Amino acid sequence: MVLRGLQTLLGRLYDVDLPYDVYDFLVTDRRAIGASTNERRALDEELLLAESTDGAGVALYLDPEILRRLEAADPHHQLTEGNLADYCTALEGVSHFVYSTYGLERDMPVSLLELETQAEVDKYAVTVFLLAGQQEGQSYPAHVHARLFDRVSFDARLEPDQYERYRTAHALAARYCRRLERRFVNRGTPKIEAMVRELRSFYRLRHAAKLRHALA
Repeated sequence: MVLRGLQTLLGRLYDVDLPYDVYDFLVTDRRAIGASTNERRALDEELLLAESTDGAGVALYLDPEILRRLEAADPHHQLTEGNLADYCTALEGVSHFVYSTYGLERDMPVSLLELETQAEVDKYAVTVFLLAGQQEGQSYPAHVHARLFDRVSFDARLEPDQYERYRTAHALAARYCRRLERRFVNRGTPKIEAMVRELRSFYRLRHAAKLRHALA
């Protein structure tokens, strides 16, 4: 299944082994998640967290049509312009689920800006390694940064605080991922193992430390 595959890719990339399956927390009925934080938008993806007497409740909503299309055009087999948008939406949701659950397991709360910034980095990193595998390692997929960070727009229906958060997360991740390319790719032979070590270190930073590192 597509979401489990994305969770596996994230787990391998960051050396994170969660004892949870994203499908056990998946919700596809929009009515089950209640009102959105922005009534003008019908969200395709949303992570819901709630405090409970024995910890925290977690649920991930994804539009069932996105899941249906991804099962028919599985990005693990071939990621193309045709399934890229659905793939990014699903990956963002799984990223939110994995990162939040990883933090909850360690009693480390996660800010919304931190969550969105990590999701943007995850899209870049997972896409690079997914495409490299599909190309049988022939070359580093150098077009990924431009495609994910340059050719984007933000939903005009976002509330001002949401817009600022998404814009900031996007800018931070774009800066950090460009630095990854400069350090590990654009200096001769790509140093993939070193880049993975850096990504794993970044993943484990929290709050202001993660944002400062992205800006460095």
